[in-house]
Amino acid sequence: MYFKVYMMENNKYRILLVDDEPDILEFLSYNIEKEGFEVHTAQNGREAIEIARKIKPHLIILDVMMPEMDGVETCDVIRNDDSLKNVIIAFLTARSEDYSQIAGFEAGADDYITKPIKPKVLISRIKALLKRFKPDELTEPNSKVMEKTGLFIDRERYVVINDGIELDLPKKEFELLALLLSKPDKVFTRDEIYSSVWGDSIIVGDRTIDVHIRKLREKIGDDHIKTTKGVGYKYVE
Repeated sequence: MYFKVYMMENNKYRILLVDDEPDILEFLSYNIEKEGFEVHTAQNGREAIEIARKIKPHLIILDVMMPEMDGVETCDVIRNDDSLKNVIIAFLTARSEDYSQIAGFEAGADDYITKPIKPKVLISRIKALLKRFKPDELTEPNSKVMEKTGLFIDRERYVVINDGIELDLPKKEFELLALLLSKPDKVFTRDEIYSSVWGDSIIVGDRTIDVHIRKLREKIGDDHIKTTKGVGYKYVE
């Protein structure tokens, strides 16, 4: 098994880089390490999953095309691991096709970054992604509405309870639902959702919100999240 670990003193964030090309790993590790992050690397998906379960990274930067297990499959496995439910996953790949990006977000990715990218730009994206670990600034959901609909959000345990059934949602789905519940019947525009859930400095694909909305509907039912065509989404009783 091949992997390297770069330990940085007094560092708060752990980043796992996954790519099957050693030169790319060395280049990325060098530039990210300079910023004071703790960097770990893996050359395939199976290796990445094993390392992630040991170190519990804050961020995984994942290539798509890899031997043994590709990036999309790797992302899907990580997203279904309760011990890694809050990790941020960003694809970094030369594949920019729409279907490839959709597959990434379908698997649970938070961001999709295409190569080539300048090191300074990548570092900026990384820092923006890691800001998500700061205290949540979303308005607390309306408790009366949650009581009526049988939907309750437990922010301390980061779970949603729907009609007595506990749902373990990925981080972005949780934050998106919390935002919609914060003001029932209000139509949140796509820009408002991007800003509140992903952050103003994050660049994500046009279909990102749609994918997350579809997944929420599958888990809590189709009746509560409504689409206002050309504007955005709202939560209704």
